[in-house]
Amino acid sequence: MEISTIAGIVGGFGLIIFGISISGDIASYFEFTSVLIVFGGTLAATIASYPLSQFKLLLKIIPKAFKKQEIDLNEDLEMLINMAQVARREGLLALEDAIDGIENEFLQKGGRLLVDGCDPELIMSIMESELDFLQERHAKGRVVLETMASYAPAFGMIGTLIGLINMLKNLSDAATLGPSMAVAMITTFYGVMIANLICMPLARKLKAQTANEFYQKQMILEGLLAIQDGENPRMIREKLNTFIPPAELRDSASNSNDDNEGKETE
Repeated sequence: MEISTIAGIVGGFGLIIFGISISGDIASYFEFTSVLIVFGGTLAATIASYPLSQFKLLLKIIPKAFKKQEIDLNEDLEMLINMAQVARREGLLALEDAIDGIENEFLQKGGRLLVDGCDPELIMSIMESELDFLQERHAKGRVVLETMASYAPAFGMIGTLIGLINMLKNLSDAATLGPSMAVAMITTFYGVMIANLICMPLARKLKAQTANEFYQKQMILEGLLAIQDGENPRMIREKLNTFIPPAELRDSASNSNDDNEGKETE
């Protein structure tokens, strides 16, 4: 579970409710008409903007924003170094048994391309195409959230205009002024809150997760190409260490093993 997503959204709503309770009555901030205008209008406009299949994709990707992303660059680096040691000691064909136990599908696919003897250019082309499609797939769902974030304040303004029109039409009836002004103000409040406390934060969290996954796969691709080129495991480690922030880089005793592996094959 991604605690930061839940803490941010729940904490934001909690602080808003706490602020309202200090200065006024919470019940007065619920207006069913405003809910219909903002929530209904935003949802309807978003559905009209995209094919239904893309809108349904939103329901699949939203849970990912609340799920902790399991990416360990240090672990991926060690798997690549192990593959490099096997390939340097026994040849690329020996990787066939090693890659069967790898859970990372991207790394497993790249390893099979190595075993199949594909050219570096072909491997790079295939794997980079997969990276491009990954970004495109993730963007399809994320853009729906971003669209909702842009529509919500607009429908808040529509509700404001409706409330003001009703108020101006009934200036002679003092009893209608309060409810009309409430609709006018609360719809804007709902629209801004939906956009800035739900839609945009979730869209940005998904974007950050996509960037992390893309970065991980770039490191894996760099390592695979180095393995195919027959580089020394220690040199591969030094190259891939640059992908990991110094504060997150684990000190590994296997650095000396990398040297030993290289010496054994010389």
